[in-house]
Amino acid sequence: MTAVTHEVDVLDVDTLIESSATRTIVCCGSGGVGKTTTAAAVAVRAAEAGRTVAVLTIDPARRLAQALGLEEMGNEPVPVPTVDRSAGGSLDAMMLDMKRTFDEVVLNHAAPDKAQQILANPFYQAVSSSFAGTQEYMAMERLGQLMAERVDGRPRWDLIVVDTPPSRSALDFLDAPKRLGSFLDGRFIRLLTAPAKVGGRAYLKVVSVGVGAVSGAMAKVLGAQFLADVQTFVAALDTMFGGFRERAEQTFALLQNPGTAFLVVATPERDALREASYFVDRLAEEGMPLAGLVVNRVQMTYVPSLSAARAVAAAESLDDEPSRSGWSPADSAALLRLHADIAEQSVRHAAAVGRFTASHPDIAQVQVPSAAHDVNDVEELRQIGESLTGA
Repeated sequence: MTAVTHEVDVLDVDTLIESSATRTIVCCGSGGVGKTTTAAAVAVRAAEAGRTVAVLTIDPARRLAQALGLEEMGNEPVPVPTVDRSAGGSLDAMMLDMKRTFDEVVLNHAAPDKAQQILANPFYQAVSSSFAGTQEYMAMERLGQLMAERVDGRPRWDLIVVDTPPSRSALDFLDAPKRLGSFLDGRFIRLLTAPAKVGGRAYLKVVSVGVGAVSGAMAKVLGAQFLADVQTFVAALDTMFGGFRERAEQTFALLQNPGTAFLVVATPERDALREASYFVDRLAEEGMPLAGLVVNRVQMTYVPSLSAARAVAAAESLDDEPSRSGWSPADSAALLRLHADIAEQSVRHAAAVGRFTASHPDIAQVQVPSAAHDVNDVEELRQIGESLTGA
C-alpha cells in the first residue's frame, strides 16, 4: 500500500492562542477521538502562554481531572494548580453537570413558585437527566453563561476552550438549539399547552371534546399519571420556552463570530475522518470559523527508509541464524517484525488522512503522534500541546 500525499497547510495552535482576537476555541468531532484531551492540552498551553483561560469539558472520567492535578471537577470553574503562571496566565477547569445546569436555568429564568413546581415535577426530573439532546443543549447553555461572566465590567476569561459532548454524531452539538426548537414547537407540546394558553369557556366549548378524546387516548398509552406530570411540566415551563430558544440562538451567533475557532478532531480512521468531513462541510454551511483539523493517535515511523516488506524479509533471514554470544537473532527478528507492523499502520494512517486532504485541500491540519498510554499528568498535556504546533 502506498500512502497518498498532498501538500497541506500546517495548523499551528500557537497562532490561535497567541492572538487576543481568539476568544473561544471549540474542539468538536465524533466520540472517542480525543476531543477532551485536545481541549485540555490547548487550554494548558494557552494559560502558560499568558492567557486567562477556562476549559469546559464534557468527559466524566476522573482521569483528566487527575492529569490537571485536581481531585475532581464540577459545574463551577476551579483553578488548576499545576499550570505554570510565570507568563501571567491562569487556567480554570470545569466539567459539565447537565442536570445542575438545567436546574440553574429553571431557577434563574422562572418565577420562584414556578421554579419549584418544575424542579419537583417527575417528568422534568427525567427530561433533565436523559432527554435526547439535553446534554448538547446544556453544553451550549453553559458556554453562553461562561461567555457572559464579567469581573469589573470585563470578561472573566479572555479565552474559553470547549470540549463538545461525546454524541453519536459530531453534528449534534450544532443541531441542539434547532432540535430544542422543534421539540418546543411540536404538535404534542402545542396540544398540551393549548388549554393553558387559551382557556376560557368559549374555547372549552369548541375544543373540550377533541382535547378530551386525545388526552384520553394518550392516557391509555402513557398512563394517566405520566400524562398529568407532562401537562403540569409543560404548563409551568411554558413561560420559559422563548428564553430557551433566544439564549440558544444568541450562543449560536457567538459561535459564528470571528473570535471563535473550531478545531475538528479525528483519528486516522475511515469513520472518524468521514465524520470530520461532514462537520467541516456543516461549519462552512453555517458560516462558522474553522481553524483546522487535528488528527490524533497517528502512528509515526521513525525509520522511513526501512519499509515493512524489507523489515519482514530481514526478519525471515534471521530466523535460521544461530545464536552467538551476546546476540540473539530471534530478538532482532522480533524487533524487525514490530517495525513492520508499525510501518504498515503508518502507511494506512497516511493514506486515510490523504483521502481527507484530497477532499478538503484548503483545510489546515496537524497530526498528533500515537502515545503508548493515556495522559496521566500535566507534563504529558504539555507534550500534546507541543505536537499541536506542528513542530
